[in-house]
Amino acid sequence: MWSKAIALGIAATIMLPGAAWAKEDSTGKAGGPQTDLAANARSAILMDADSGTIVYEKNSHSALPPASITKIMTMLLIMEAIDDDRLKLTDQVSTSEYAASMGGSQIFLEPGEQMSVNDMLKGVAMASGNDASVALAEKLAGSEEEFVKMMNKRAEELGLKDTRFANCNGLPAAGHVSSAHDIAVMSRELLKHPEITKYTGAYQDYLRKDKEKPFWLVNTNKLVRFYPGADGLKTGFTSEAKFCLSATAKRDNLRMIVVVMGEPNTKTRNAEVSKLLDYAFAQYSNVQIYKAGDAIGKLKIEKGETAEVPLTAKHSYSILVRKGEGGKDISHELVLQDKVTAPVKAGQEVGKLIVYRGNEVLSEFPIEAPQHVDKASYWTLFKRSAGKLFMGGK
Repeated sequence: MWSKAIALGIAATIMLPGAAWAKEDSTGKAGGPQTDLAANARSAILMDADSGTIVYEKNSHSALPPASITKIMTMLLIMEAIDDDRLKLTDQVSTSEYAASMGGSQIFLEPGEQMSVNDMLKGVAMASGNDASVALAEKLAGSEEEFVKMMNKRAEELGLKDTRFANCNGLPAAGHVSSAHDIAVMSRELLKHPEITKYTGAYQDYLRKDKEKPFWLVNTNKLVRFYPGADGLKTGFTSEAKFCLSATAKRDNLRMIVVVMGEPNTKTRNAEVSKLLDYAFAQYSNVQIYKAGDAIGKLKIEKGETAEVPLTAKHSYSILVRKGEGGKDISHELVLQDKVTAPVKAGQEVGKLIVYRGNEVLSEFPIEAPQHVDKASYWTLFKRSAGKLFMGGK
């Protein structure tokens, strides 16, 4: 059961063009032909990062080898572990013989070498280090095998139907597949940790700065240097997968995600990603419902040590709109579960932020508990009940 609590500012009127909600086909235009925006890609997708609205797609659910854009899920699990205090950026990661043996892109870790989580993340995000990916996986899960189980479980939780991981770095392996759609969903989830772009958006940096042989990092994603607003996320290449990229760029309040797979070369890949981003920023803008940190409402918790906790926006909540077109009024409301009983886990879904155009639901954003709340002791519950009794039930 759910209870409705009208969110602050629900009466505010904003305009939404109806055409913004028609998903465009692989020609790039809903209901009509247009030059294909990703003519050379085997599959592609263009998605609004805030709302998840798909603007363009081409074979977006084709299960294909993802190469190193696999590492988006690897980085997501690491960022979630940092948020949950299971890892710290300052933690030291030891390199196993197995991690050091990884071929392909690497930061040339030596067996037994130690490096901080922070520096390992740089190695994954910027240099696409296969060795750093395995070292981080072993740090978090004990082995790459156990980490891959975590990857597949998280993919299932995100509703990804086209994805199956066999390793944490994207090196060729039987049955290791994903799709442009699923990679975009992972990318959107990763971007809910805005600090990740400190790593994915940097063009160059160093590892082992204070050592005898410092290692110069140059981002494999050249768009972060040459495309305005680009700050991630991950490139990929194998002879089987060809050239892949999950890219993101932000201008004003609008952040877009582009995924292309199976491009013939880096020049074509970067050109088609740039074309898709240009199209998005030329045609669309967004209407912000809440920005990160804004107050959304309050959550009452039955039998909790804390009876009520404030709800704030964990990230930006916005709706994608076409530029220059009018539409009907937009409203939004916070709909919470009727009864949330302790214990409550941080991140547990407790309600939804629903955005409407008239009576039509445009988008639903899950609302999560901001903190862990343990079950209250009998003494706490007694004092709380007694207090309500003496205050006339208020």
